[in-house]
Amino acid sequence: MQVSFSPDEIASMVQPRLRRGSTAEIVRGIAGLDTAGPGDLSFLGNAKYRQQVPKSRASVILLPAGYEGDPAPGQLFFEVDNPSLALARVCTRIEQTLWPRPAPGIHRSAFVAPGASVSSKATVGPLCVVEDGASVGGGSHLQAQVFIGRGARVGADCWLMPGSIVTAECILHDRVRLNPGCVVGSEGFGYEFVAGRHEKLPQVGFVEIASDVEIGAGTTLDRARFSRTYVGEGTKIDNLVQVAHNVVIGRHCLICAQVGISGSTTLEDYVVLGGQAGLVGHVTVGKGTKVGAQAGINRDIEPGSVVNGTPCLPYMLERRIVALQHRLPEFFQRLKALEDAAGGSGKSV
Repeated sequence: MQVSFSPDEIASMVQPRLRRGSTAEIVRGIAGLDTAGPGDLSFLGNAKYRQQVPKSRASVILLPAGYEGDPAPGQLFFEVDNPSLALARVCTRIEQTLWPRPAPGIHRSAFVAPGASVSSKATVGPLCVVEDGASVGGGSHLQAQVFIGRGARVGADCWLMPGSIVTAECILHDRVRLNPGCVVGSEGFGYEFVAGRHEKLPQVGFVEIASDVEIGAGTTLDRARFSRTYVGEGTKIDNLVQVAHNVVIGRHCLICAQVGISGSTTLEDYVVLGGQAGLVGHVTVGKGTKVGAQAGINRDIEPGSVVNGTPCLPYMLERRIVALQHRLPEFFQRLKALEDAAGGSGKSV
């Protein structure tokens, strides 16, 4: 990563509430508080690392408003509303430098079917395939080896990274971002057991991804058995997530790595699923629900719930049960002692 920003340039990006101290250093890198040195930018995004700030050697530190403590000589503090978000704004500028979009056009090694429609403002990279009837909107960028199937639609300003796949008839709206190896429209998993055999159920629906959705590397979204599998506006899906056929995901949900969502399940808006959570089919998870990591969802969940464990329970109840499990050997010994005492006196417990 090659970075070169003056303190004033950093200030213009993060718009600090307060500026304390000064530095003549040019910011050349980003590092954690404990490993940063002169020329580095760092930030305090979690209060538990507060004690690292006075010892940090970073030239510029992004701090929450109201931070008590003074910068060292040659060090600059910027107080901002949200240090993590402020750092993200700096990283956005760096990202634009590291991965600039190439000029629009179709690489000579790409295949675009005669019946496909690719905007003159789109970029189609090396070894991409755009099949008949597919369309790619203006400002969209298909990096190397991207596959767009027959009749699929890619909206404006999308970014499809290497090896991502959008199969036939699937739809991406505007500003969708697919990370490497993401598959939109893999075949739904459906069979009926008939006469000793698993008979295949054709999956003839499609997948629709609303605007401003981001999908992680290796994640798969199955096409619907009929109608559509749907992901709502602004939802962010992490790596290695499985979304089965006819799942409906609402707006602005967060789905962490290795989650599995079974067929015909509905997530309402603003749901958060922790890593490796598993959801059975045909259930509804209510608006604003938060599901803990590795939780098992086997029933409908009321809006605004916080659940954990397998099968899932209200969060605090599940935590108390886990705490008590660690004391089971002690409880067993106490019960045995009571039983022995009762047996010796001829009484039962």
